[in-house]
Amino acid sequence: MNDGDRYRPSEAVLSGRTADVYFLHARDVLIAEGRDPTVTMEVFASQGGVLCGMKEVLRLVRDALPADGQAWAREEGDRIAPGEVVLRIVGPYRRFGIYETAILGILAHETGWATAANRCVEAASGIPIVHFGARHVHPDVVARLEYAAVVGGCSGCATPAGAELAGIVPSGTMPHAYILCMGDTVEAMRAFHRHADPTINRIALVDTFKDEAEESLRVAEAMGGDLWGVRLDTPVERGRVTSDLVREVRARLDQSGFPNVRIVVSGGIDPEAIDRFRRKGAPVDAFGIGHAISSAPPIDFTADIKEIEGRPIAKRGRIPGTSDDSALKRRF
Repeated sequence: MNDGDRYRPSEAVLSGRTADVYFLHARDVLIAEGRDPTVTMEVFASQGGVLCGMKEVLRLVRDALPADGQAWAREEGDRIAPGEVVLRIVGPYRRFGIYETAILGILAHETGWATAANRCVEAASGIPIVHFGARHVHPDVVARLEYAAVVGGCSGCATPAGAELAGIVPSGTMPHAYILCMGDTVEAMRAFHRHADPTINRIALVDTFKDEAEESLRVAEAMGGDLWGVRLDTPVERGRVTSDLVREVRARLDQSGFPNVRIVVSGGIDPEAIDRFRRKGAPVDAFGIGHAISSAPPIDFTADIKEIEGRPIAKRGRIPGTSDDSALKRRF
């Protein structure tokens, strides 16, 4: 899939059905009055973070503007500061004004998610993180959430839609429900190994029926060198995964001749939890993180007209004229 298809706006966005209705009123009145000034609009964030959603926004703006329209923007994944201009659009206002809601919403949510993901990645300090948070949002925005998590630094994400948008392969093996249906973790893992795509890492979920350390050894002994790793996802009712548990599982695997079996930890993981694992020396090989990224609040973006027909202008409290920002790059 090329970038043009990957970031194509939905019909709901293009039609204006997702716009604040006052933008539609403004367009209709300007049409009736025969006015369509060329304006320069700038977009900036209320706080710092990891910019995300710009590729999607640029595709929307390119589709909206005439051939001589212009756009300058920061790069996807850039670190941005509060008040820093991330996007400048020059073109006839009627061609793109109704998309202000969409532009700000795309940047707000995706930048919020990417920034939260980056906080987790920085806390992990090189330990890979896979995003598992699709279940916490409406399915229509799952791909954008997971894409943003990858832009923020996650090494993987769980859904085919998110992975396709991010240009990677989805990550994940099996749910508790499957193991319960099979009736035994070892049997579940053996069946998975028989039938699943051989390119998928064999990672056993080991907290369903038995003690995590015991189950890890049972699966390792049954799978031998085919076992990539075990995932600890102990529920809150049993105290979640602790550093002591990780150390015990690692020690028992090593003592039984399975030093290459990796340990993945998930369940209630956030930057503070990652920091606790690292401070206590827990030998975690990867983290699965959901809510700490998916629940991140949007980062507010604002759009201001700064010039009309080349004349500096702005609403009260804002400085007329374009900002001097060398970090912006001409996109078209």
